[in-house]
Amino acid sequence: MFCKQRVVQSSSLIRQPLRSNLEPLHITTRSNLPPMEESLRIDKYLWAVRLYKTRAQASEACRAGKVKKDGAPLKASHEVKVGERYELSIEQLHKVVEVKALLHNRVGAKLVEGYMTDLTPSEEYERIQMVRQYGFERRDRGSGRPTKRERRAIEELKGS
Repeated sequence: MFCKQRVVQSSSLIRQPLRSNLEPLHITTRSNLPPMEESLRIDKYLWAVRLYKTRAQASEACRAGKVKKDGAPLKASHEVKVGERYELSIEQLHKVVEVKALLHNRVGAKLVEGYMTDLTPSEEYERIQMVRQYGFERRDRGSGRPTKRERRAIEELKGS
């Protein structure tokens, strides 16, 4: 099956079999291989387009079922393809993004538009803005915790 080979050194390596009646080995180079499709994991893509601060956060979101495609949760190892749409739950925001191009390294915020399209409805951003604006109580510094009467009044105002 295998034949012993000797290596003759010159300007490049040449492999020659010891016996002259055997054919030389076929050497495969990158130029005659079929082109490989680029593959990229979803957790790495979400980190690279700045939807999550760390890749660990992106993979944790996948594990928690917060990254979906067509309503089905994805694993962190899911391969991203150009043109696919993904639904993300980032805190209270539900984002929909479409992949324009693949990238392997994190890019600046200004360059993200070339790799991803944000299809999130504007109502979603308005809802988040409203929650941020009205979701917090403001108390003067040094006034301490609310009393039982003040807490009941706050709960009555909030409707909870």
